[in-house]
Amino acid sequence: MKNFVLFIFFGLGLTVTAQVKLPALVGDNMVLQQKAKVNLWGWASPNEKINIKLGWQQNAIEISTNADGTWKTAVETPQGSEKSYEITIEASNKIILKNILIGEVWVCSGQSNMYFPVGKEDGTWKTGVKNYEQEIQNANFPSIRLFTVPTKASQKPLDDVSANWKECSPTSIKTFSAVAYFFGRDLYQNLKVPIGLISSSWGGTKAEAWTSQKVLEENPDFLGILENDAKNEKLFQEKLEKYYADLKTERISNNNNDLTKTELKKPKKEENKTSYVLYNAMLHPLINYTIKGVIWYQGESNATKAFLYRSLFPAMIKNWRSDWNQGDFPFYFVQIAPHKGQNPDIREAQLLVSKSVANTGMVVTTDVGDENNIHPIDKQTVGYRLALLARSKTYDEKNLVHSGPAYNHMKIKKQKIQLFFDEVENGFKKTEDLKEFEIAGSDQVFYPAEAKIDGKTIIVSSSKVKNPEAVRFAWKAVPNPNLFNVENLPASPFRTDDWVNIKN
Repeated sequence: MKNFVLFIFFGLGLTVTAQVKLPALVGDNMVLQQKAKVNLWGWASPNEKINIKLGWQQNAIEISTNADGTWKTAVETPQGSEKSYEITIEASNKIILKNILIGEVWVCSGQSNMYFPVGKEDGTWKTGVKNYEQEIQNANFPSIRLFTVPTKASQKPLDDVSANWKECSPTSIKTFSAVAYFFGRDLYQNLKVPIGLISSSWGGTKAEAWTSQKVLEENPDFLGILENDAKNEKLFQEKLEKYYADLKTERISNNNNDLTKTELKKPKKEENKTSYVLYNAMLHPLINYTIKGVIWYQGESNATKAFLYRSLFPAMIKNWRSDWNQGDFPFYFVQIAPHKGQNPDIREAQLLVSKSVANTGMVVTTDVGDENNIHPIDKQTVGYRLALLARSKTYDEKNLVHSGPAYNHMKIKKQKIQLFFDEVENGFKKTEDLKEFEIAGSDQVFYPAEAKIDGKTIIVSSSKVKNPEAVRFAWKAVPNPNLFNVENLPASPFRTDDWVNIKN
C-alpha cells in the first residue's frame, strides 16, 4: 500500500513539472508587434511536444522543448488592428491567452522621470502630472496596453518578472509612467493601431545599473565603476558588522530584555545603485519579447560623471540591441531638463550620443524644466516630442518636423561669429531678444553676447570680445533659452569649443 501511495504522488509530481508555463509578458491583454516575427516562449518538461494555435492563422504550430525544458518559437503576425485574438498553447495542460492585440510595442525605461506616474501619491515625490485629474479621467484607451516591470535588483540575470498586461483605463493609468503613456497615446491617435508599452524604470538609478556585467567588465573605461561598487560593498559590510557587534553588546548589557527599546539603526543597502543589477532583474527578462523600439529618460544620476557617460550610454544601447537581436532598433531619449542640481556637461554628453549612435534621437526639454524640482510635471510635452521622433524617423510620417534647431558649424566674421543650424528648413521662430548666448576669445573667458537671427543663421557678438573664437548657448545648470524653430521646438544647449572644463 505504501508503495502505491508513493507511486501516486510521484506520478502527480511528473504531471506538475510537465505543465507548460509562460513568462509574465506572454499573457492575456498583451500586444504583439505587427508584421513581424515575434517570439513566444516558456518552460515545460524536457523534450515535451507543444501545440500552438494562433487566432489569426489556420495552421497550428508544433514544437518540442529543449533538453533543459525551455522552448521558444517565432511566429508571424499580421498587420495591426483593433481586432482581438486568442492563442492556445497546449502540452499536458492547456493555456488560452485572451484579448490579444496586434500593434506597436515599445520599451520605456530610465530613472525617476520615466517612472514618474500620471497620478498623485500623497506624501511622496510623485506629485502627478499637469492636470492629472483630467488626464486620468480621460485615459480610456482599451487598445493601449500597459505592462509595468516591478522594481527589483539581482546579482544574476533573471528570466521572468511578476506582472501582467492591463488595458489603459482611468484605474490602470494612475500609477503608470506618464512619459510612456503620453508617448503611447500620441502614437495610438496618429498610427491608429494598438500600442503596447512596457515600463521598466527605477528612480535614482545610473546607466551602469542597466548595463550587463559582461559589457562593463570588457571595457577598461568601466572597470573603475565596478571597483567603486566593490569599495561601497566593503564599506556596507563593515557597517553591518559593527551594527551586529554593537547590538550584541547592547543585548548582553540588558539581559536581552525589552528588545523594542533598541536604539541602533541597521544600515540599509541601496540595492538599485549597484552596476548591472537592474539589467539582470528588469531588462534581461524582457529580451525575448519582440519590440519596435525603446524610449529612455535617464542621466541625472550620471551627471557628475558626464564625460564617462559619453561612452557608457552608447555601450548600454549597444548592449540592449545586441541582446534583443533585432538590429539597431530605434532608441529615443530625453535630454536632462534644467535643474539646479544638474550641469550642462551631461546634456552635451547626451547630445553627442544622439549624433554618433545610429538610429537614435533626443528630445530637448529646456522649456519644460523646473529649477527647484528635478521631477517637472509637464510630462505631456516630453511624451509628445518623443512621439514626434518616432512618427517621423520610425514611421516615416511625411512633412513632420521632429527636432528643434541643431547647431552644425560656425564661421568667424571679424568681430562676430555666424552660427549655422540644421532643422531650420522653415526658419527660426521670430524672437526679438535671443537669450543665453555667450562668446569668448582666446583667453577662454565667456561674456554675455548679443545674438540676432540672420535668415537661417544666427550672428553672435560682444563689445567685450574683439577677436571671438567660440560661442556657448544655454551652457549652465538652469538655462532659460528662447531659441526655437517655427515649429516651436527648442534648440539643444551647445558649445562650439572643446576646451576642457568637464570635471569627473
